[in-house]
Amino acid sequence: MFKADIAISVKGLEKSYKKLKVLKGINLTIKKGSIFALLGANGAGKTTTVKILTTLLKPDKGSVQICGLDILSQADKVRGAISLTGQYAAVDEVMTGKENLRMIGKLRHLSDVNSRADELLSRFELTDAADRRVAAYSGGMRRRLDLAMSLLGDPSVIFLDEPTTGLDPQSRIAMWKIIKELSRSGITVFLTTQYLDEADQLADQIAILNDGKIVAEGTAAELKKLLPHGHIELKFNDGKLLQAVRDLLKEYSSSQDIQNSTLSVVTDGSIKQITDILNKLEKQGIPVAEFSQKLPTLEEVFLAIIGENKEKEAI
Repeated sequence: MFKADIAISVKGLEKSYKKLKVLKGINLTIKKGSIFALLGANGAGKTTTVKILTTLLKPDKGSVQICGLDILSQADKVRGAISLTGQYAAVDEVMTGKENLRMIGKLRHLSDVNSRADELLSRFELTDAADRRVAAYSGGMRRRLDLAMSLLGDPSVIFLDEPTTGLDPQSRIAMWKIIKELSRSGITVFLTTQYLDEADQLADQIAILNDGKIVAEGTAAELKKLLPHGHIELKFNDGKLLQAVRDLLKEYSSSQDIQNSTLSVVTDGSIKQITDILNKLEKQGIPVAEFSQKLPTLEEVFLAIIGENKEKEAI
């Protein structure tokens, strides 16, 4: 990757709180205009990482550059190039949506505050609610307004800390659409989320942080390939066949859904193994009503990686 294509560069980042070492040498390279997702369990170091990258906290060791600017020696310029939106909307409920935008615009000394506010209200589908007090907004509308406010300074990089927490499914999908549009417009999005399906849907690049270290990184598809197996689902017209099939396939790990007459069988994903399973059923005269192959989900990969690393740490 050419240097001009890099939005965020992190090298050897370390941070401790007294005797507790939170970050243990993080390295990241994030491409301009991409959506990057940082995943990790509570306490993994996600919040500390974001605070350092947004100049709210100084690292103990390592270097960070945002759009070619050093976060320590050029902190003011970095703040002018980024925007941070937390998981709770930072809006004034007493003011209207448009008043919130105008206030931030004036604080940023924008000359075209009114036109910029109208533009963002339209972009985030808030024009009809522009003159209503934010106290009357839904959770999704507040999140959209908060994001609109963060764009008033035309940031090159935007940090979104769990942007869809507490939103209903419809509002989550609407926020996903907005995040994708931000990326298409050239803005780099650094996303932390507790929803793995969100990272799967949005991110061009994903990193899994565990115990202060990046333990896996890549696209969603690349991470899913880290698990050597998927599973197949076998559906039967007669639910009474489930136990007989489990006995027949006892060398395979499986689970049954009695209500739906379905058996889920773990495989290595190879055609040979799947063919072997189906041949065994055919030889016993057991008809399969429906067959489907399921690849590992990002959640399964995440849990497997976190579990594996905890086991290694215990050794």
